[in-house]
Amino acid sequence: MSDTARWLGAADLAEAYRTGALTPETVALELLDLIDEVDPAINAYCLLDRETTLSQARASGARHAAGTPLSPLDGVPVSIKDLLLTSGWPTLRGSLMIRPDQMEWDTDAPAVARLREAGAVMLGKVTTPEFGWKGVTDSPRTGITRNPWDRMRTSGGSSGGSAAALAAGLGPLSVGTDGGGSIRIPAAYCGVVGFKATLGRVPMYPPSPFAPVAHVGPMTRAVTDCALLLDVLSGYDPRDWAALPTPARSAVEAVAEVGDLSGLRVGYSSDLGFGSNDPGVQANTDRAVSVLEQLGATVEKVDLGWDDPAWAYHVIWFVGAEAVVRALGPAAADRVDPLLLEALERHRDISAADMVDATALRMEMGTQMGRLHEEFDVLVTPTMPTVAFGAGRTVPEGSSSPDWTSWTPYSYPFNLTGQPAITVPSGFVDGLPTGVQFVAARHRDMTVLRVAAAYEAAAGFTMLGDRP
Repeated sequence: MSDTARWLGAADLAEAYRTGALTPETVALELLDLIDEVDPAINAYCLLDRETTLSQARASGARHAAGTPLSPLDGVPVSIKDLLLTSGWPTLRGSLMIRPDQMEWDTDAPAVARLREAGAVMLGKVTTPEFGWKGVTDSPRTGITRNPWDRMRTSGGSSGGSAAALAAGLGPLSVGTDGGGSIRIPAAYCGVVGFKATLGRVPMYPPSPFAPVAHVGPMTRAVTDCALLLDVLSGYDPRDWAALPTPARSAVEAVAEVGDLSGLRVGYSSDLGFGSNDPGVQANTDRAVSVLEQLGATVEKVDLGWDDPAWAYHVIWFVGAEAVVRALGPAAADRVDPLLLEALERHRDISAADMVDATALRMEMGTQMGRLHEEFDVLVTPTMPTVAFGAGRTVPEGSSSPDWTSWTPYSYPFNLTGQPAITVPSGFVDGLPTGVQFVAARHRDMTVLRVAAAYEAAAGFTMLGDRP
């Protein structure tokens, strides 16, 4: 496989399979060899199974040869975050407390089942912090996952394995999870695309302990591939309490309408009222907004009037995390990430009244955003206020708080509201990627994708052209 093929997107690979220019087996084999060569310095993959991957690729190749591919993703390689059940492979969640031999591992999470039905080739599983608890990716089981742009920097998290694999050219697609920014944080830090759709658009099973804020979603190197992957992942599943009906319209159709954005109403908040950005991030975000204006959108700065809702997010998040750790029994004290245990100790006095108050704030924020979107089609913010900081840290050096929410002000609010939010590369600062975030009203996922695709096409920042 040539270096050009290594960086091809999903749609381009599908076309190469159709014409016979490439086969799924050739692509899978070369990617597996590249992972062996490149990944030890990055540590994005935590499980590889060459026999299974190549068997799936050969089966896909036979379907393509017969002219009967199962879907546009048939034969396209994809990696799976190691929080999602994958039949035949253990899901160890970055933890020493889960043993590969402790269960049958015979169930697919809904997203994995959809990929299997579509004929996608599963490259392997990618890293996560233990139980996906924080915004960087290191764990007692797998160690530190590094940023391909600078291996001394963090990849972000908790879907840091997904983002790092994409940025390093070790697969065109990945499926991540996002409970407070876990798709968007690493996507921004690694210069890729990450989409948290409306809560329930991509079904989840088993239920997450962070279910009120937890999402599953696509991570890719371009918005068009994000739409293609979302179409496969979306759809009703009765096992998910929040699952939405299967959408009537495809995301691929939405992004195919890329053109001018005349008539689009954009609200711009550079800080949500409580963030603070590095100058380079601010400049790149301002430039992204200018691109939208050049495409015909009307932009107006907005003040949401928000105080930082981190306290409410902490109530929901750490109640879930405490339930996870409590279920592990007394052995957890010696084997679980000590920083997680310290965080639980900081937040151990959460009461039922706190949960009621946090839920009330969520509803108030949701109402405010619903009203905002009567006036504005999308809200634009930076994705992250800084570029990636040093690997092996949970917070940047000099941080005033030990909680990872202290440096991710623009992600977790939209987990509280359940809105669709996507990050797209917005440029570079000192050679490191930055991202811009587009947010729309609940159920307006196609609006977010259409705006992101138009911006991406005009701005020209994609991993198909810019790479480590």
